[in-house]
Amino acid sequence: MAHAYIFPGQGSQFSGMGKNLYENNPLAKDLFEQANSLAGFRISDTMFTGTDEDLKQTNVTQPAVFLHAVIAFKMLEGAKPDMVAGHSLGEFSALVANGTLSFEDAFKLVSIRAQAMQKACEVQPSTMAAILGLADDKVEEVCKNVQVQSGEIVVPANYNCPGQLVISGSVKGIELACEQMKAAGAKRALVLPVGGAFHSPLMLPAKEVLAAAIEATTFNTPICPVYQNIVAKAVTNPAEIKQNLIEQLTGAVRWTQSVQAMIADGATHFTEVGPGKVLQGLVLKINKEMVTVGFA
Repeated sequence: MAHAYIFPGQGSQFSGMGKNLYENNPLAKDLFEQANSLAGFRISDTMFTGTDEDLKQTNVTQPAVFLHAVIAFKMLEGAKPDMVAGHSLGEFSALVANGTLSFEDAFKLVSIRAQAMQKACEVQPSTMAAILGLADDKVEEVCKNVQVQSGEIVVPANYNCPGQLVISGSVKGIELACEQMKAAGAKRALVLPVGGAFHSPLMLPAKEVLAAAIEATTFNTPICPVYQNIVAKAVTNPAEIKQNLIEQLTGAVRWTQSVQAMIADGATHFTEVGPGKVLQGLVLKINKEMVTVGFA
């Protein structure tokens, strides 16, 4: 019986996140204040009292979700994960939890990542869409067809669970793909309220910025494996972890495959640490026999 700790990504944020931790635990308060100093502004104030619109900005959302998840993990007394994983941004939280990255280094990388992604989003209009009720291979086929027919970029981005795959690309590419997904039998094809094509080739400018920062950062040997999005398998080699973290920015989040790999390697219990309960729901859709809990 193995215990997996999993960490959410962008989209799980909410106003007031982390306030209870700040007010009730001196260590949590100290970590929030460290983050405020590193960020150069009081990100804790935005988290605790900001509007949904304030929290939606990528350069705020990503460090805020990371911060909440990592501090929540540090409040878990005696937490000893057998394995960790994070959804997209959540992979950075997972790498703090298993000792690969220090809190300070990870926060700096997340901030650089968020700012670089924000800039990449401004270069070309792009978006994402959730495709529901269609097999993964059919979604992949439609994406390829749209790219060949139109020359527009559209790729699978997030393999969330069976029957739920998020695609990413140019605005025109996503529009065309959604039409074809519905024609192919998708129950729904919903354009998401995001300002960019995350996990697609359109994030290449951000990838180059992040790669330089990651290469300059010390990655330690972890205390347990991380199941990384891009490869969906256990990784412990710091050099491999670095490369996979860089590739994740333009590659797909293979969450379904990652959870399946953790289960194959013995995971029976999943604890989601951070804001929201999205990942618990996805785990149960992947395998309803798993035990899931959350801590925020």
